[in-house]
Amino acid sequence: MSFPRFNLEYFQNTSGAERKKLSHELDQMCSDTGFVILEGHGISQKVIDDQWAIVSNFFSSSLEIKREVRVPYNGYPYGWIGPDQEALAASKGQETPPDLKESFNGGPLTIPKNIQDPEAYDFCYQPTLWPKIDGFREIWESYYLEMEKLAKRIMSAFAEALDLECHYFDDFINNPISALRALHYPETKNKIFKKQQRAGAHTDYGSLTILLPQAETSGLQIMKNNSWIDVPAMKGCFVINIGDLMEIWTAGRWVSTLHRVVAKPDQPARKSLAYFHQPNWDTIIKPINAKAHASVVSGPYLMNKFKSTNL
Repeated sequence: MSFPRFNLEYFQNTSGAERKKLSHELDQMCSDTGFVILEGHGISQKVIDDQWAIVSNFFSSSLEIKREVRVPYNGYPYGWIGPDQEALAASKGQETPPDLKESFNGGPLTIPKNIQDPEAYDFCYQPTLWPKIDGFREIWESYYLEMEKLAKRIMSAFAEALDLECHYFDDFINNPISALRALHYPETKNKIFKKQQRAGAHTDYGSLTILLPQAETSGLQIMKNNSWIDVPAMKGCFVINIGDLMEIWTAGRWVSTLHRVVAKPDQPARKSLAYFHQPNWDTIIKPINAKAHASVVSGPYLMNKFKSTNL
């Protein structure tokens, strides 16, 4: 299939009938596949290159360095999650062998003080465990901030695609509990267990995901018409996909698409960066202009989904 592409910079610099046309096209993309190749994102190549460098440095580091920042218990959200500790398909109730990956995870950079639910501080505002690698935290936080700004621009475009005022979502995402995850999929050997994947079939939990796969690699697939379709990893582009909360917000008009990172024998190693945009902890996600659908609360929904995947 020809994968849908959207140029955010061009959209933001246009107006009138052309802008309305592009909004309609974005609506169609989110309704049809829930996945979009994003061009014109505005993130500097230096920010991206620096992030790749420190992530590669971390994943090539010794086990001693990694173990210093491993998550202290199952369900702790930030730090190093090593091999055989996660099975994403469990979030969909599917039992599979552990996913063939490791990850480093970081949380929000600021902590609001007015959240009533103590679980917010016990879960998503736990401290990120930083590795002892020169410049790691500073570069990671710079990339995170750029993703946070980009997510706000995308959410504004989403609002227009839904025929809403462009600032509609602002009050729901002014203290987002978003997470940034760096993923390393080691090379695969001949032995892969039945139903085992690099990342098991799942949907993302939040409003949207900004994914940067290693350019010109393969493995990410989406479910479309009961078939797995490859998602291209195009140089200079991000992959944007809709999460569960956006599907709920739109009463199913937009789809949180099932996807996976497939495992095959003798694959080379692969890395990706995933920014999971999540509305404020206490945001009540209820369908826009629809009454017949149940609502959920952003933070508890995320927490329960995340903890279900830890082995």
